[in-house]
Amino acid sequence: MDSLKLTAGKVKQFLLEARNELKKVTWPTRKQALASTSVVIIVVIIVSLFLGMVDFGLVKIIKLILG
Repeated sequence: MDSLKLTAGKVKQFLLEARNELKKVTWPTRKQALASTSVVIIVVIIVSLFLGMVDFGLVKIIKLILG
């Protein structure tokens, strides 16, 4: 029973500390969040197209080698 109280106390302490830390965070504005999201989406599209082309090329090369 003591270990349950100890664990509950630790969980409560952790949640209080986490809440205090989250109050210190400087959250991005809506404009900043949208700009960052746009950059991430564009980079993901570019990288996926590049990897798709590399994959396509490697498949063609392997088919040429293996007949």
